[in-house]
Amino acid sequence: MESKRRDHLLTLLFLLLTLALFLLPSWKQAPDSAERVKVRILSTDNSNMRQFGIVRTGDQGLRIRILEGSFRGTETDAVNHLAGRLELDKVFVPGDIAFAVVDADAGRIAKASVLDHYRLDTQLRLLALFCALLLLFGGWTGARALLSFFFTGAMIWKVLLPGYLAGLDPVLISLFTALALTAAIVFLVGGVGRKGTAAFLGSALGILLTCGLSLYFGSEFRIHGAVKPFSETLLYSGFAHLDLTRIFLGGIFLASSGAVMDLAMDVSSAMAEIAEKRPDLSRRQLVLSGFAVGRSVVGTMTTTLLLAYTGSYSSLLLVFVAQGVPLANILNMQYVSAEILHTLVGSFGLVTVAPFTALAGGWLFTRRDRG
Repeated sequence: MESKRRDHLLTLLFLLLTLALFLLPSWKQAPDSAERVKVRILSTDNSNMRQFGIVRTGDQGLRIRILEGSFRGTETDAVNHLAGRLELDKVFVPGDIAFAVVDADAGRIAKASVLDHYRLDTQLRLLALFCALLLLFGGWTGARALLSFFFTGAMIWKVLLPGYLAGLDPVLISLFTALALTAAIVFLVGGVGRKGTAAFLGSALGILLTCGLSLYFGSEFRIHGAVKPFSETLLYSGFAHLDLTRIFLGGIFLASSGAVMDLAMDVSSAMAEIAEKRPDLSRRQLVLSGFAVGRSVVGTMTTTLLLAYTGSYSSLLLVFVAQGVPLANILNMQYVSAEILHTLVGSFGLVTVAPFTALAGGWLFTRRDRG
């Protein structure tokens, strides 16, 4: 009964924290009176578009109807700028629903620019489906997992990213964020008790280890933080003070922290069940059982990291393979070396978190007042 009361109080605490984070003002932005609205494409004018192979440049003229906001129902002309880059450009056809920015002057439309296809409603439907499935399958535990999901998003958007931009040490703010998220997720899902405490201790030690390894081997690999997409753009956007390399290194252990706490919770849950069914086991026997559980899951988890990072750069690897680039050249490139560092350092954390959690669980679950 006392354990449930603690769990309910913790859930309420993190609910309030999540709401407070979402209510915090976002990172300072320049004053902007423009409206961002959903529009329908009525007609197109492609006369100013030029085709160069598979890419297009120039401007696409559009006639649009605004579907929301203060100018709802208004028809106006808009422009779609093409930069000649497939990953950024899009070409509209009549009937498309798009996302546009409308600038007003004295209550009238001064300019309208169509940015991209409108995806926000589809994203919301997908999020709603995910929430419903999690609640349906997980019940109260699923509700707490959902709360941890939104708390994670709020921490990243309101704490981590503004901390980077404000010039705080990227490694320290990443470490703080990773440990705070670990505490929130583990205790919300695992409960405030020995199971949650063992999982948190194992996860925290694993994250600290990956932090140290990322700092050491990041220096040995001599990888600049600009290797990550759009990183260099930050320097030309008024943030020349940012240390891109430390942001990159902080991202290494932050990215693997989710898998680390997942494995820690698996080991801790199994040990809690064993300790409940076999209270006669000694501390050494329980720790060895934790090691056995860890060995059975660590292999698949390390492969998960490898597949996740490989999938992120599959197009780049395809280019190398298609051009017949020698394997030694591929492995020595900054982009590939960065992903190797991500994968191996993250895997170190996964391999070590199992024994860390087993040792913590062995001490916690074999205390005299176990229950």
